[in-house]
Amino acid sequence: MAEPRDAATAVARRAGHGCAVLPKIYAHCIDGQADAANQRITDALGTTEPEPGPGDEGDADSEPAA
Repeated sequence: MAEPRDAATAVARRAGHGCAVLPKIYAHCIDGQADAANQRITDALGTTEPEPGPGDEGDADSEPAA
């Protein structure tokens, strides 16, 4: 599986941009879609709760630590 930075580089190259330009132009395309994407992954895996990912701590949709 490709590393995320490698995927970003490939996308930037195909779009005719540098990696620094991608979030400036295309961030609005994916902003706010994390919950829907996570739900699709959860549904596909047949699990009931998605595991927290890196950086999920303190998000508005995260459960407080016990």
